[in-house]
Amino acid sequence: MINHTFSNDTIAAVATAPGTGAIAVIRLSGPEAISITNAVFAGKNLLNQASHTIHFGTIRDGEKVLDEVLVSLFVAPHSYTRENVVEVSCHGSDFIVQQLMQLFLKKGARLANAGEFTKRAFLNGQFDLAQAEAVADLIASDSALSHEVAIKQMRGGFSQEIKRLRAELVHFASMIELELDFGEEDVEFADRDQLRTLILNIQSIIRELLKSFELGNVIKNGVPTVIVGKPNAGKSTLLNKLLNEEKAIVSDVPGTTRDFIEDEINIGGITFRFIDTAGLRETTDKVEKIGVERTHQKLSQSSLIIYLFDITTSSPEEVQTEIEELNPKKLPLLAVANKIDEASAALLSAFGNMENLVQISAAEGANMEALKQALMDKVNLGKLNTQQQTIVTNLRHVDSLNKTYSALDDVLNGLALGMSGDLVAADIRRALYSLGEITGEITTDDLLDNIFTKFCIGK
Repeated sequence: MINHTFSNDTIAAVATAPGTGAIAVIRLSGPEAISITNAVFAGKNLLNQASHTIHFGTIRDGEKVLDEVLVSLFVAPHSYTRENVVEVSCHGSDFIVQQLMQLFLKKGARLANAGEFTKRAFLNGQFDLAQAEAVADLIASDSALSHEVAIKQMRGGFSQEIKRLRAELVHFASMIELELDFGEEDVEFADRDQLRTLILNIQSIIRELLKSFELGNVIKNGVPTVIVGKPNAGKSTLLNKLLNEEKAIVSDVPGTTRDFIEDEINIGGITFRFIDTAGLRETTDKVEKIGVERTHQKLSQSSLIIYLFDITTSSPEEVQTEIEELNPKKLPLLAVANKIDEASAALLSAFGNMENLVQISAAEGANMEALKQALMDKVNLGKLNTQQQTIVTNLRHVDSLNKTYSALDDVLNGLALGMSGDLVAADIRRALYSLGEITGEITTDDLLDNIFTKFCIGK
């Protein structure tokens, strides 16, 4: 691992979200965290108190009382950062928070950088880099599944898988390196057949991990879902029904929706980002024409398309033709027939054999649960078991896994061609390097800055 510069100063930041609330929390971490707080705290002597205790008192600037607070102590190494950590719970007034922060900075703390608490935790060995990134995912989680996956990764599920693979490769790399020390004696410590079997096994596991990213990305970022169709098909009514609120304007005048409207709902633990677009039709209205052009742009950016049509004015042949025209990339698409409450039995029957079709009445709310289930089926989570299955959700990890796979391919080619041990060892080292990048056993300061500056300040 590349050595990093450890900071011996004490940092401070507001750990709660901006804005007025009942309470706010200010966090300090570093060697002087307790002594700095103690210097302005009127209550017990914090320097004599045990770790994981909470103390009531006041924060004072000289004789002036700034606030009544609760101070939580976490004495090194038994803290999130493995440094001395203090969390001051004060009243949530922005003015009070700023007064306390200025006082702590005046007494010797400095303002923390984005993600610096978690960065210190990583540098101090509290957890590895993949776990640190999972902390950010946990904070950002907005569904049951994204929360579940982030928790598992934060607790080391993915990291253990990577470390196990890396340990097996390290063993063979060391055996080959040992052979190089006895080059003149023509000895072989690393069994090539066992090495080949190991690499094929590791590549199989990497393929499964890479395959899981498709689901992991859905779980973490949600599914961009575009609702398209002709004017007056009921797109805005459908969006309102899904959201349970009057988000979009509903009118029988064609072209009412001239831009797109976005909102999110959670279905079965997955976040769907629904986009209601302008109706697809030829128009001479300049504003409406721009809306139709933006609809086509949104289609190209979506992961799932809901094609909504008015069943009372459509035929199966027309619908099939329109679907083929608007979806040349063959993205996952769900055809939804609307206004079944106004359709005859014969018309409903005519659409009965159409694949991937859900029949609803957006206005009446009929068959909405069937629509939601069909959306879940399109996401194709299958028999996902987040408790047992390792799921990749980070694009950086995908890049490192791809590099590892490529390096292992080179090892296999080298073995097949009977290349010398030093060349085979070099390719194994490349694979080890890429795996080490995931957990942080191999890192650079630029990489860490790129990761942790995406965190909020107080984390």
